[in-house]
Amino acid sequence: MRKLHARWSVLADRVDRATPARRDRAVDALRAFAILGVVLGHWLVTALTEVDGGLHGVSPLARMPWLAPVSWVFQTLAVFFLVGGHVAAAGYGSARARGVSYGAWVGQRLGRLFRPVAAVVALWVVVAGGLLLGGAQFDTVRTLLKLVWSPLWFLLVFAALTAATPLVARLSPLWPVAVVAGVDVWRFGFGGPEWIGWVNVAAGWVVPYTLGAAWSRGAFQRRRPALLLLAGGAVATAALVLWGGYPASMVGVPGAAISNLNPPTLAAVAFGLAQCGLALLVREPLARAMRRPRTWAKVALVNLSAMTVFLWHQTAMMAVTALGLLFGGGLPGLHTAPDSADWILTRLLWLPVFAAALAVCWSAFHVYEKPRAPRDRRPSRIVAAGTATAPRREPREPQEPREPVVGRAAEVGEMSRA
Repeated sequence: MRKLHARWSVLADRVDRATPARRDRAVDALRAFAILGVVLGHWLVTALTEVDGGLHGVSPLARMPWLAPVSWVFQTLAVFFLVGGHVAAAGYGSARARGVSYGAWVGQRLGRLFRPVAAVVALWVVVAGGLLLGGAQFDTVRTLLKLVWSPLWFLLVFAALTAATPLVARLSPLWPVAVVAGVDVWRFGFGGPEWIGWVNVAAGWVVPYTLGAAWSRGAFQRRRPALLLLAGGAVATAALVLWGGYPASMVGVPGAAISNLNPPTLAAVAFGLAQCGLALLVREPLARAMRRPRTWAKVALVNLSAMTVFLWHQTAMMAVTALGLLFGGGLPGLHTAPDSADWILTRLLWLPVFAAALAVCWSAFHVYEKPRAPRDRRPSRIVAAGTATAPRREPREPQEPREPVVGRAAEVGEMSRA
């Protein structure tokens, strides 16, 4: 254990020294927080119970509605879109300054998103076919596929917004907020068709994305705008839940008449505004925390494989659940109905097991998240975890300061082994 700790300390110091001083580490910390929030939230509010020899999805929020505040902590997608808009807008501006075409820029960014997706989709097509041929119940297979693939909607929206960055980067967030409000009034106030709600899938997430783009232009250098976002979003959310008829849970609950997330409602957008305001307010404390090498190295590791963690965390949970069935099933917190405080306590004990299974998935599939090797294979030197530049021969344009920590650096391999 001491030897492992010593190796980690050495590696953390190397990553810290290799990170450019211009890098905004608070941005990476917010991204890591958003991804881990989604992962832990899914592990806590999604249960697979054994019914008549098959697995069925159940949410503890449906049986214990007093757990709704848990969704306030772990529904962090607004922060992810905030950071995504910030990084994309800054990156596109930097690319234009260096003479990089829009096609090259967007192709690189979308490639980072969809290469890992192809791996998880291909594996689950094979798994689903094998389960059906092996006699598994159709409802069980459908439940598993829904858990794996339903979160991918967010990637499609994120990819569309990334591609549209030149158009939406300077859009005022007031316009998409107005669209969401209008759609909700039509749906809930005038009995409009349910399908119109899916307009909010785009409009709802444009709001934090445009806030991130405004952040990249320096709109939140002072604390007052962020305070207004936090206070206004919190007050609006409370009013909509208490008097507007919106549910308190910020994630979907099976059987509920209204879901705040699928599609996003005005309450979810207001809650996202509050989250974004809080995220912008904690930038300075996060930046100070990231100056500690060991803390920064952990954040760098999460960012290194953010997409792999997001795409495979449900698979990890389901693998543990399925293996538990081999030991007779009925394991508390894993196969039992989520209807009591005892279930919550035992579920917390399963989280390290889910994390271990996710680590196995990461070791097998994180390679798909690595960027493709450049055609120009001239020698390069490492300047950051996952960022390489050619030997310095003349002044260069500064690199994008807030790109995710991803790449092929030697530190990456050592980090994964530490």
